[in-house]
Amino acid sequence: MTTENPYMARDQLRLIDELSKELAEGNLAIFAGAGFSMAAGYVDWKKLLKPIADDLELDVEKEWDLVTLAQYHANVHGANRAKLNQLLVSEFSSKIAPTENHKILARLPIQTYWTTNYDRLIETALESNEKNADTKHTTKQLATTKPKRDAVVYKMHGDVEHASEAVLIRDDYERYHVKMQPFITALSGDLISKTFLFLGFSFTDPNLDYILSRVRIQYAQDQRQHHCILRRARQHDGESQADFEYRQRKEVLFKGELLRVGIKVTYVEEFAEITQILKAIEHKHKKKTLFISGAAHDYGPWSESEAEQFVYKLSKAISKDQYRVISGFGLGIGSAVITGVLEQTIMNGGRLDNDQLILRPFPQSQVGQKPLDQIWTEYRQNMLAHAGVAIFVFGNKLKGEETVLSGGMREEFDIAMENGIFVIPVGITGSMSRLLWEEVMKTFDESKHPHGNKITALLRELGDEATDLARAHEVILNLLPLI
Repeated sequence: MTTENPYMARDQLRLIDELSKELAEGNLAIFAGAGFSMAAGYVDWKKLLKPIADDLELDVEKEWDLVTLAQYHANVHGANRAKLNQLLVSEFSSKIAPTENHKILARLPIQTYWTTNYDRLIETALESNEKNADTKHTTKQLATTKPKRDAVVYKMHGDVEHASEAVLIRDDYERYHVKMQPFITALSGDLISKTFLFLGFSFTDPNLDYILSRVRIQYAQDQRQHHCILRRARQHDGESQADFEYRQRKEVLFKGELLRVGIKVTYVEEFAEITQILKAIEHKHKKKTLFISGAAHDYGPWSESEAEQFVYKLSKAISKDQYRVISGFGLGIGSAVITGVLEQTIMNGGRLDNDQLILRPFPQSQVGQKPLDQIWTEYRQNMLAHAGVAIFVFGNKLKGEETVLSGGMREEFDIAMENGIFVIPVGITGSMSRLLWEEVMKTFDESKHPHGNKITALLRELGDEATDLARAHEVILNLLPLI
């Protein structure tokens, strides 16, 4: 059970609130620069172009205009950029795993990604999260739509698997506004209609500079507010105090320039703080997603009808309060969850989709190579990765001719605790839920929550013998806004 980091700077907390709001409204987009991939282990432009500089007998450390450096090499070789293309393939084709930042963003309901990177880290992270990514790196691809896509990834400088078409040298940049005009139009439209978070970006790209300036001129004071996260200037080893203060003055001026084109800067002292910010945004989002764990062969001390009505009414009320529900379609419980959410959605004139309900029925027979229990564990980890709150009801199953406690519910509880998910065992439903409620009451630390004393009192009611199912329903609905 986690809360936001109280030691975050005030401007970081404001950024989290603003981006969380945009995320909830479906307006948040990501723009990833080279720094976002470097954290995974890919090279920066200087390391990429070092062999090129060596060929030209130049020192890459002394070169600041690397696009022109790449152009020099092409000029010397009669416009032949074969070595450049090979460097791109060699450096960015390796199977490097996405960073934690990539994984967090992929779990969030973000539908639009822009990047100047050639690698496939964003796509890999989305695919690992079972999301269908529609990648665009040519103008022709803009005219087609991948069926059932979950996110669009615009790679405005090309893709490693098509190195000969990548934007690399000054010729490519100069022709961009003609050859790639549809990308400029698409990005301009997104900058107008969405709120961008720029990550790993130095804002030295001439194409982006051109687009930002056109949007600013057209919309002036009405331009949308975007955000970026940058690491604050720090004094290098051996750097004089005067030189450091000079860079600090430039940092202030650069912040003002970005604000002029609609981008507000939030600073961090260490890059690890970016991960903390993204985790806090995910935490805020996940608070509105509930995992319902339940399985019942025996509904005692309640009747089957009473138990089903309780789960049905609770699921319906949760959905009405704009929470998303995740369920593994547990024995004797799953149908009531579906009915509650479905009825509430239809009553509101909506259609049932992943914004209201995610169902993950467990496979019952082993077909592939993995043992069934391993598949179930991975299933549970995947479901709970999306949740901020987990509710546990009943928790028993029939084994042979004997009713036993649900080991699956125990595992789901343990996974939830490991992932900082707020757990709500409904102890009055008995079985495994009763045992989990007893554990929670022994270990719950109300000092970690702003409304800790109120939460403790409500949690206690969920295991009190005097509490009936109707009151448990009220208690849970009263608990959720306090978490």
